[in-house]
Amino acid sequence: MAPHAPQRSERPGEAGAPLEFGLPDVHALLAVLQLADGLFPAGGFAHSLGLETYTQDGRVRDATGLAAFIAATLDGSAGPCDAAAAALAARRASAGDLAALLALDARLEAMKPVPETRAASRQMGRQTLRVSAALRSEGVVAELARAVTEGRAAGHHAVAFGAALGTEGAEASTVATAYLHATASMLVGAGVRLLALGQLDGQRVLASMRPRIERLAAAAARAGTADDLWSFTPSLEIAGVRHATLDARLFRS
Repeated sequence: MAPHAPQRSERPGEAGAPLEFGLPDVHALLAVLQLADGLFPAGGFAHSLGLETYTQDGRVRDATGLAAFIAATLDGSAGPCDAAAAALAARRASAGDLAALLALDARLEAMKPVPETRAASRQMGRQTLRVSAALRSEGVVAELARAVTEGRAAGHHAVAFGAALGTEGAEASTVATAYLHATASMLVGAGVRLLALGQLDGQRVLASMRPRIERLAAAAARAGTADDLWSFTPSLEIAGVRHATLDARLFRS
């Protein structure tokens, strides 16, 4: 018996409509894939978030050490702080609540004590807003971009990332997952360059983060207010402060 062909879904009056494969919310999915892609010009390739200090100190020497560094970053800050903020921003943006986005951005500004890390978050956020506002010239993302330009907001990456995806209909849990994956991918890219790892080793490290990303994203999506955000990474913060004093640097943070 011949296999069944996919059924063509046609709207009334529309001959030859495209095939329908049942993907949930394809529009939002495509937006997530675009923002989380390494080709999106947020500028993450220029940052290591303290990893460069760890490699120069000899505390990260190989793929195992890189995986441990990424896990610590996700567990201590990217998950409970930034991914949770991105999830909150997605909800606030979908409701068109600019005031809540500005308050969330101000909270992140206060929670990032390391100058280079804070600057990295601002730079990546502003780039994300610049591109997103160009793609969607009206709405709360454009308003947030104007607030940053006018000096009324810092424009942190998690808020920009979440707001851009929230206006495209992405769910909070999906936004948190994408943010964590993008962060892990960025650090894998930095590690591959700093440690001269092979691409396959880098992909193994990234794949090993999947259970952790799934767990942290689920927790981040449960954040109800900015008071639920927290971060505790003293060793990583010290490495971030010391990065500015390194004699030779490949990265801005």
